Amino acid sequence: MIQLRNVVLRRGVKVILDQANLTINPAEKVGLVGRNGAGKSSLFALLNTSLHEDGGDFSIPTQWRMAQVAQNMPETDESATTFVIEGDTDLVAAQLEVDAAELSGDGDRMANAYMHYYDCGAHDAPARAQSLILGLGFKLSELNNPVNSFSGGWRMRLQLARALMCPSELLLLDEPTNHLDLDALVWLEAWLKKYTGTMIVISHDREFLDSITNVTVHIEHAKLNRYGGNYSSFEEQRAEQMALQQSAFSKQQEKIAHLQKFIARFKAKASKAKQAQSRVKALDRMEKIAPLLAEADFTFEFKEPANLPNPMLSIQDASFGYPASPESGSSIPTTIIKHVSKSVLAGQRIGVLGANGQGKSTVVKTIARTLKPIAGDIVEGKGLNIGYFAQQELDVLNPSDNPLEHMIALVKKTTSEGNLSGQPTREQDLRAFLGMFNFSGDMIFQTVGTMSGGEKARLVLCMIVWQRPNLLLLDEPTNHLDLATREALSMALNEFEGTVMLVSHDRALLRAVCDEFWMVSKGGIAPFDGDLEDYQRYLLDEAKRQRELAKKEVQTPVAAVAPKTIEPTPVVKKSFVSPEQKKIQKELEKVNEKIEKLTLERKHLHEQLETLTNLEEITTTGKKIGALEEDLSKLEESWLSLSESLEA
Repeated sequence: MIQLRNVVLRRGVKVILDQANLTINPAEKVGLVGRNGAGKSSLFALLNTSLHEDGGDFSIPTQWRMAQVAQNMPETDESATTFVIEGDTDLVAAQLEVDAAELSGDGDRMANAYMHYYDCGAHDAPARAQSLILGLGFKLSELNNPVNSFSGGWRMRLQLARALMCPSELLLLDEPTNHLDLDALVWLEAWLKKYTGTMIVISHDREFLDSITNVTVHIEHAKLNRYGGNYSSFEEQRAEQMALQQSAFSKQQEKIAHLQKFIARFKAKASKAKQAQSRVKALDRMEKIAPLLAEADFTFEFKEPANLPNPMLSIQDASFGYPASPESGSSIPTTIIKHVSKSVLAGQRIGVLGANGQGKSTVVKTIARTLKPIAGDIVEGKGLNIGYFAQQELDVLNPSDNPLEHMIALVKKTTSEGNLSGQPTREQDLRAFLGMFNFSGDMIFQTVGTMSGGEKARLVLCMIVWQRPNLLLLDEPTNHLDLATREALSMALNEFEGTVMLVSHDRALLRAVCDEFWMVSKGGIAPFDGDLEDYQRYLLDEAKRQRELAKKEVQTPVAAVAPKTIEPTPVVKKSFVSPEQKKIQKELEKVNEKIEKLTLERKHLHEQLETLTNLEEITTTGKKIGALEEDLSKLEESWLSLSESLEA
């Protein structure tokens, strides 16, 4: 087990942990939560020994192997499959021993090296690696592409796959969902549920934490507080504790009254539709933890739009995609979605769903005027004012400018376009407005390049709110937001009087905000009548179909750490082969056939294990794999013995 006893941990002059105590038992799945800057990443640094305690005792089993996602951007021309295989540290070490044994010419050492190499899973390493890569959203055609050919977000997915490939008793995951779409996130959840070791995860995705954790550790006031249960259970327990502290609770009454009024208002609006009932459940949860939400030191709201055109916009037989790019050799546009005819009405709350690569962001970019329709028309209502949060919006911010300079530039741009609608424009008013988003004091003069991802995201939200939009287009707005800010965004969106179109892998946000869903799939857009549970089942079925397709279509040779098939020792060339030699050769052939058969059977069982969710079935399949391992071990011993006899 992992134990911290009266641990003191400092970063510079700041005390991160002060006399902190914690016990984590083997095989527990722990969610590590706390405000930004509370010390979550510092605790990870202590666990992986890159930091050492300044006081107290910290212990972790010495025999535990540790896996975690490397935070550096990989730079290599290796194929994606080879890069992920090399995450299996045991296999790489076994390969090095095989190479050294071959150079030594020591037969015993070679035999032992090959047996260990085989035991490390060399025979199915490419299949295991490719299963991880495909699960995280890559295409079949990309399995052998060089790592350097992918964008930053996709390379970080490969780092995650590499960490999952590594055999471990302790898995540390720091924001593993940041670069994932909803389909990859659902697959990752299913994989982590089957992980048998101890896992500690930092995440701001409440539904992800709820799904995979059974213990929550909260860092607050330099202490580690352990709660049994997932994140929702932790919230309720903590809310009860706060309610018992009457003096603190009394200060929250005004906020709680406002929150409950808001909940009652939106519950009344919810219809009997399946997804609307999902939203009622989300509001029920908010009501239970009202004291906790009221404690949050950050809230904001969207001002009432100056006007509400209805319809907001009308899509008429439109096709979405990317224009021709002669410089890259493409003379015709790339069409992703065709023949879409839809209207977006005032007050609608639309969640845009779809597997990775189907075109969700392309649709949003086109409505946001960043791209033009390939065909057809998008007719905008008079006075349409779009607030657009793009996935890459943080890159659009000027790293050398500070928040105040960004706001002043926005005022000038809006004024020149004639789109002012009562917003504050004086510098003092802009400073006060930034203060509502926790940019106070000297922070308004801090350059964006030195800010965290969460601070940049808050600045983008601040700029959108100031514009008083009537249509919000939000493409993955929560990627860098902590849980408190996500709750604030959820509240603000629910109170927003205009229309919302939301692409997000944060299911809690989708559930709390959206009343209807559009499914972007197979080159079209159609209403999705189910709720998010139905959509998750759809994604898992689609992932299973992709894996089966990969088995049929892809046979990928891997150069770097390729599994070596045991070959029968060649017969020494002689003019005469004795009957005894012939007999041994036949036995060797039979043993080889059995090894190949059992190896294939074991591969199928491993693939089956990846898709199982029932605990009893997982246990039964695991026992079968164990029995096969024993049989293979005996056959390998027999093969070595026969080979030695043949050489003699």
